Amino acid sequence: MNSVPILYEDKEIYVINKPAGLSVQGGQGVKHSLDEDFAIQTGQKVYLVHRLDKDTAGLMVVAKSPAAASKWTKLVGGKEVRKEYIAVCASENEVSFPKKGVITEEIIQHGQKKKAVTEYEVEKNWREEAFLAAESEDEKAAFNFYKIRLKLQTGRMHQIRIHLAKSGLPIAGDDQHGNFKLNKKLKKTFKIKQLLLASVKLTLPDGRFFEIDLPQHMIFAKD
Repeated sequence: MNSVPILYEDKEIYVINKPAGLSVQGGQGVKHSLDEDFAIQTGQKVYLVHRLDKDTAGLMVVAKSPAAASKWTKLVGGKEVRKEYIAVCASENEVSFPKKGVITEEIIQHGQKKKAVTEYEVEKNWREEAFLAAESEDEKAAFNFYKIRLKLQTGRMHQIRIHLAKSGLPIAGDDQHGNFKLNKKLKKTFKIKQLLLASVKLTLPDGRFFEIDLPQHMIFAKD
């Protein structure tokens, strides 16, 4: 069990940097989870305020008591705690995607359409060429990459992943909502084996904010 980095602590909460690959909540078949491992690390029971996907790295708020969890869950739900994400998306063809905008397509959850709103801005885009097999000129491939900063106005499950995939720019390494065939090529050429999505900035209601560098698995090529 590896320690989870703590960026901030007070009497109510921790602000932590969850590594990719760690489930937030334990359950059947889950060997390691944040709620259990972090409780061992801190020597006290902890309470989840919000969640990140298992494969998403980055900043989270974790509460120290049920009362604090109730308070901070409302603050997060009321958008008084602001979160920003970075995604690296990929495509083999040029995608007509405005540099800045808002995605408002509804998301289906539990059989019902739910409002979902994601603000985004493309911070950088570039093109890379690579060989799928080093010995074969015929297997040369080209990929367009987009580094995108995102802010959620709603908090639907997998919202960022779904919205970007439906916009024609699936997140690299996302086999569930993205492009599985493309991901196989990215794994072979750029060794991309994980979801390239991270929660990189978190701002508390009093204006204090915490920001992290991109995790190592998201730094590659010309980025």
